[in-house]
Amino acid sequence: MEDLGGKPTSFRLDVPQEELDDLAARLRRARWPDELDDAGRDYGFPLAETQELVRYWREEYDWRAAEARLNEWPQYTTVIDGARVHFAHLRSPEPDATPLMMTHGWPGSFVEFQRVVGPLTDPRAHGGDPADAFHLVLPSIPGFTLSGPTTERGWEYRRVARAFATLMERLGYGTYGVQGGDWGAVISRELGRIHPERVLGVHLNLLPGAGATSEPQQAELAALDPGERERALASWERHRVWTRERQGYADIQATRPQTLAYALNDSPVGLLAWIGEKFTEWSDPRCPVDRDTLLTNVMLYWLTGTAGSAARIYYERAHADYFGLPPEASATPTALADFPRDNFIPLRHIAARTDSLVRWTSYDRGGHFPALEVPDLLVGDIRAFFRELGTSGGAA
Repeated sequence: MEDLGGKPTSFRLDVPQEELDDLAARLRRARWPDELDDAGRDYGFPLAETQELVRYWREEYDWRAAEARLNEWPQYTTVIDGARVHFAHLRSPEPDATPLMMTHGWPGSFVEFQRVVGPLTDPRAHGGDPADAFHLVLPSIPGFTLSGPTTERGWEYRRVARAFATLMERLGYGTYGVQGGDWGAVISRELGRIHPERVLGVHLNLLPGAGATSEPQQAELAALDPGERERALASWERHRVWTRERQGYADIQATRPQTLAYALNDSPVGLLAWIGEKFTEWSDPRCPVDRDTLLTNVMLYWLTGTAGSAARIYYERAHADYFGLPPEASATPTALADFPRDNFIPLRHIAARTDSLVRWTSYDRGGHFPALEVPDLLVGDIRAFFRELGTSGGAA
């Protein structure tokens, strides 16, 4: 693929009808597995729930409407370090807006940010202060959906962070903020670590490496205040449940992503179950992700054939020379929006060892996908963080 001197080229979604017809035919021919009568969620994504989602996908979901909504965003592709990088670039009507890169995770995509784009880019039109406006860059991680598939080894998160720094440089942003959860948090934190002179602040809704991974010892607990002590015990218990019941997907993707790819690339029902389970289990049931957004996200993986390519980021990290080592320290101002139904409970005394924490806010609702579940809370926290840093209005 030619780099064309690094100049981004316009991109527009326009899926051929024959691909949609093929998908519809596959959904009609779905071959269903058996299920124990009392299975519940113990063995995985329930059969009846999956069948109802597939029925809705086949009979009611409208890809063309979703495609049109996504095409309202200016989108581009460019080649960085040999990989195609897709991104949406939404400039605020406020000329002095702060540039902000928001990065999704797995099994997400830039679709996650649909509910926060308007309030962040144009707060004046959404009842906010125009001084809190952002120019948004929403990249797709190399290997994921419209940035995939990757064609060579080594696309772990540090390489992605370097590529995204190049992207912001190409867009003319000398300084900017970064935001993310899941892999987006890992990548955003790394950007702040390697480029403290460019990154104004790192806003996260997941703090990498800050949860308990071993049982807290009495000496550690004794040094904590009562609130943090209680969180440490809860964090350890959630970690135990995670490793016992929910970590299997990551272990497979870190060891045999190619073997998994055959099933996910051939069966839309299999892909839906693999991704849909995560959106269901990792969200706060009080504010669930709607079916259309879930299906649009799944469609991007299906239409690009990148379920296996996206999974490779787990393999690449697990086989990198830094794997298993503690996070390297970051001096860039960092904020955490802590949502109670996320997969891990972060601990401030652990995070403080490696991160320059200037803001930590715990909320009473929300889970792993706050941009979809609680967009008002996430937008408010992002605005407050960058306002506190004094970057709003003039960082572009």
